[in-house]
Amino acid sequence: MICGTETSDNITRALALATPPYSVDNWINRQYTCTYHLTDGEFVISVEESPDTTSARNYFDTMQRKLAPTQPIEGLANLGFPAYESADGLVVFLKDNMTLQVDARQLTDKIGPHDVTRTAFSYEIATTILACWTEH
Repeated sequence: MICGTETSDNITRALALATPPYSVDNWINRQYTCTYHLTDGEFVISVEESPDTTSARNYFDTMQRKLAPTQPIEGLANLGFPAYESADGLVVFLKDNMTLQVDARQLTDKIGPHDVTRTAFSYEIATTILACWTEH
């Protein structure tokens, strides 16, 4: 799904692109990654599928410690899921046994027609993905 038409269309709309971005997907161990090649740099979305919710929480927490400093995404903004963000364009959400990482750290500081920050763009795309996850 992260490399599917719906996500590609959301990125295309958010950035007002003339055509959908070129993407490359990859499956290594338990992580599925989709890299979107944009004019402003690479935008990477990945999902780590853990064997169970406890393993997923351990992965989520370990990753947060490695990425420090991060700050929790709280209130309505976290959509009811454990979540954190970095100041430089990465947002991470935990849902069931899956950890969603949306990484705009390789993009320019401001992107798209509205000059949004990398973190805001990552959050925007992450929430559209999570909305689909909760519908299914």
